[in-house]
Amino acid sequence: MDVIKGEQCPVCSKKTLELREDCQKIPHFGQVYIFSMTCSNCKFHKADVDCEETKDPCKHTIEIDCEEDLKIRVIKSSEATIKIPRIVTITPGAASNGYITNIEGIINRVKKQIEIARDNAEDKSARKKAKRHLKKIIKVLWGREKLKIIIEDPSGNSAIISDKTKKTKL
Repeated sequence: MDVIKGEQCPVCSKKTLELREDCQKIPHFGQVYIFSMTCSNCKFHKADVDCEETKDPCKHTIEIDCEEDLKIRVIKSSEATIKIPRIVTITPGAASNGYITNIEGIINRVKKQIEIARDNAEDKSARKKAKRHLKKIIKVLWGREKLKIIIEDPSGNSAIISDKTKKTKL
């Protein structure tokens, strides 16, 4: 892993930015580079994942139907959109990060977003809808309910590493 410290932060302009680059070989996917920058002063953070080989735009779909599926490895680039039908769509933006995680990590990120939305909702029906989504997510985490996850990536740098994954062109 390469680490460079003391770079100028693009947000606060202090020389407190740390740059990191790591290279990992991911089975069934290939060589990936993981980049991140973090400012110790203002807490700015940006990360991404890039493949060594050029990939075509892709769509990965998987149905989670047991607790074992939560361990499936996921690579998500900063350009990817995550969709969980009838629950949430997470679209990339300027602050979007790339990362390597597993299905459980994706679900926990979504769960946290829904909890924030529930807690900040002024409308009673929005809170009720968030509570319904949270109940479903908890059942999925316990292996008691199915859930479909879709990752669409125009850069092709995302993947769900499982034989259960259906990969199509975007």
